[in-house]
Amino acid sequence: MVILSVVDIVLLIAGLAFYLYIVGSQLNRIATNLEECAEIVRTIVGHAEAIKPGVEHINRTGGVVAGALPLLYSMAEGIVAGVAPRPAQPAKRPPARPAAGRRRSRLHDAVGYQPGNGAVSGDAKPDQQANLVIG
Repeated sequence: MVILSVVDIVLLIAGLAFYLYIVGSQLNRIATNLEECAEIVRTIVGHAEAIKPGVEHINRTGGVVAGALPLLYSMAEGIVAGVAPRPAQPAKRPPARPAAGRRRSRLHDAVGYQPGNGAVSGDAKPDQQANLVIG
């Protein structure tokens, strides 16, 4: 029984050693990649330092232009409004018509009402009765 316990402990230690070896090799690979990334970042920072004054100047100029855009826009609208030809207005405007023709209420269909007497709402005389379909 003691021998099996010793074998189990040795196998456990061997498994842990193998696991630590794998993890250590992966960490070494990650460290190498991070060193390469750090070198690339240093190169980028060096390049950025060279162009930083130019970028700051461009940003200042862009701010001035952005501040002037509303004024330029309103001036351009004034120019276009003054130059664009205006169509002649007709002497008398015709009455407005609905785009799709005369509207029809579907509520009448829902309750079975059929306006067959030719009366328009408000024009009906007391002796005229609306046709009501019950069925």
